[in-house]
Amino acid sequence: MAVDRTRLGLTVLRICIGVFFIFEGLGKVRWFTNSSILAAQFAEWSNTLASGSIAQAYLQRVAVPGTAVFARLVPLGELLSGLALVLGVWTPLAAFLAFFMALNFQIASGALFKYSFLTSGYGLPVLGSTLALTLAGSQARTKKIKPKVDRV
Repeated sequence: MAVDRTRLGLTVLRICIGVFFIFEGLGKVRWFTNSSILAAQFAEWSNTLASGSIAQAYLQRVAVPGTAVFARLVPLGELLSGLALVLGVWTPLAAFLAFFMALNFQIASGALFKYSFLTSGYGLPVLGSTLALTLAGSQARTKKIKPKVDRV
């Protein structure tokens, strides 16, 4: 029996990034009851960003007004997308949601627009792996083995 190395590699990637998102979500569980934690993070980022930058505009127009909603959606999204990736359920959708959440944090923090984005473990590796799993689609799911039926 030959091993499908592409599928095996995507499965390892799917499980590893899924575990990553589960633990990211667990680290944010307190946000469900205390959105001020996320608000403080937004304020810190806002103080370090250049006035008029894309990140500053994103924070002011999207992130800060939606803080109460995002404080609940982000941990829930990270936990659910991580769990779906680990289990191999709805892989393309879960990976896209994880990609979208990670991209939003990279934009809001201004990290996407810095050289350090290319060397950060939270930047290119996370966005690249979730995008790859989105594009790989069903190839990233565990292969179901069908029994052979002998015909007489």
